Amino acid sequence: MNEIKLQKTQALLQEVLNLALSELANPKLNALSITRVLCSSGKYHAKVFIESSDIAQSERAGILSALKKASPMLREYALSATSWFKCPELSFYFDDSMRESGNLDAIFAQIAKERQKEE
Repeated sequence: MNEIKLQKTQALLQEVLNLALSELANPKLNALSITRVLCSSGKYHAKVFIESSDIAQSERAGILSALKKASPMLREYALSATSWFKCPELSFYFDDSMRESGNLDAIFAQIAKERQKEE
């Protein structure tokens, strides 16, 4: 699959899965936001990254378990919302990049404050 087609597939799957999550009956899953989807070149497998900045570490295992149980429904929703013949197997991961970027922002602010004190 060429790169542009793969990126289109990933973007469409991200959009469809966000819609599917919002329609599930589980309130824990309704509030989740998908930040990124990475599909394999043959569209057999997709890594789905979930925004995790406001999710406690203690809740993560339960959310991953609920997502795993909801995966067949999410795949069925994706098939009905697209014209695809098959939907990739979904595996879910937490995306900590927003939290890490917040930490970097705090570090940069601290460095700037220390430089102002030196001047």
